[in-house]
Amino acid sequence: MFKAGDIVLARIQFSDTFEVKVRPVLVLFEEFGNVVVAGITSNKNMKGIVLTKKEGAVKDSVIKLNYIFTISEAMIQKRLFNLGTEKKRVVFTELCKKLEGLK
Repeated sequence: MFKAGDIVLARIQFSDTFEVKVRPVLVLFEEFGNVVVAGITSNKNMKGIVLTKKEGAVKDSVIKLNYIFTISEAMIQKRLFNLGTEKKRVVFTELCKKLEGLK
């Protein structure tokens, strides 16, 4: 069972290829074996929320809230760490901004 704020390694199939790669992702929530995640990239030129080595990342990275998808819990290889309280607040705030149009 994974919880919101967990950074995990998961097998991800990208939409432009049939290739499956192991990548870090941020767990947003889990329900009935399905895990909704946000992608993480080490390309610091990408737009998103900065995630640093000091916070637990292997290398400085970016959480991409514009890249949200659902994976099976079985695709997760392992939990790496959980975001700190302040970083969780930043993710929540930025995600809410993206969903403003649903009000």
